[in-house]
Amino acid sequence: MNRRLLALCVMLAIGAQPLLVRAAAIDEKIRQHQRQVHNAHLRLNAKKEQLEGARARVGSLQSQLDETNRNIAAVSAQLDRLTAEVHMNERRLAANKIQLDAAEATLRRHNEAYRRRLVDAYEHGNLGYINVLLAADSFVDFVERWEDIRYVIRANQEAIRARQAAEHRVESARAQLLATEVALTSSRNEESRKRDELNALAQQRRNLLGVAEAEKNAVAHQVSELEEISEQEELALEGLIREKQRLDALRRAEERRAALLAGKPIPPSLAGPGTVSWPVSGTITSPFGMRFDPVQHRYQLHAGIDIAAPQGTTISAAADGRVIFAGWYGGYGNAIVIDHGGGTSTLYGHCSQIFVSVGQDVQRGQAIGAVGMTGDATGPHVHFEVRRDGKPVDPLGYLH
Repeated sequence: MNRRLLALCVMLAIGAQPLLVRAAAIDEKIRQHQRQVHNAHLRLNAKKEQLEGARARVGSLQSQLDETNRNIAAVSAQLDRLTAEVHMNERRLAANKIQLDAAEATLRRHNEAYRRRLVDAYEHGNLGYINVLLAADSFVDFVERWEDIRYVIRANQEAIRARQAAEHRVESARAQLLATEVALTSSRNEESRKRDELNALAQQRRNLLGVAEAEKNAVAHQVSELEEISEQEELALEGLIREKQRLDALRRAEERRAALLAGKPIPPSLAGPGTVSWPVSGTITSPFGMRFDPVQHRYQLHAGIDIAAPQGTTISAAADGRVIFAGWYGGYGNAIVIDHGGGTSTLYGHCSQIFVSVGQDVQRGQAIGAVGMTGDATGPHVHFEVRRDGKPVDPLGYLH
């Protein structure tokens, strides 16, 4: 090797040193942010569980309050019905009293007339019935007069008995109405007591609901803050991954130049694939684009596609490339990022296992991990992203 070429190789080697140092520093920062993202995600998940518990308490207390209010409405309706029955019974009692007073007055008149007749007959010798009998001009007339007198006396007695029976019936009805009034009043008092107890219970539950609502709102605010922190940590980690991708591209370019100058075989260039292969076979359960996130409970960009597959299914590399990230990636869970050159990278999220390591070169179709549901996932699937210059694009435009 001539001196000029040797000097150039030395210069390239010296120039490569800063790249290696910077790459090592980036790797260390990635590991640090990885831990920070993981810790932030753990805190966020714990706070979300607390929020779910607070929401459940609010829901339970609201249900209890609704049930109490329904019971109050039912008791109030029953109380209104009993009050109406009491008023109706009071009107019946008033009408009954009028009937009883009238019956008693009539009976008193009959009794008084009958008594006066007997007294007159005793004190004044008013023997009207005897005179009537003695005035008969024959035995037959006497018998007829006797029968007439008996009929009159019997009629007076029957009238008195009828009035007495009527008085008894009215009095019996009055006694029943009074008993009904006592029973209704007792029932109304009992229902009123129940309503007072239910009103007190409703107030207690409203107070508890207010406390639970305040707690839920406070926890929701904390969740929002932690989500923001987690997003910031993930964005920082994403920036480091992009920087790692840029440094790897520079390093590969330096390696190609050094090989070219040294007359060695030139490493293949990663110019970026025009198309990528499916990482797993399965159904797309959530496409790329804006959606309501079932875990975050908000409307946001879904930066890839979700491909449903059984737990443990092998995940394959979508194209040739170099692994620039493998590990915990916040909401992605266990994730793998492969740099394919030309500013193109792919991400595979929610893995149950990772089979590759950072810096490893992989081939299209090579097994890199296994399907899982780590991170923010509601079922086993692969979250697959294609990124151009660090920005997510719709993978369907690249898959074949």
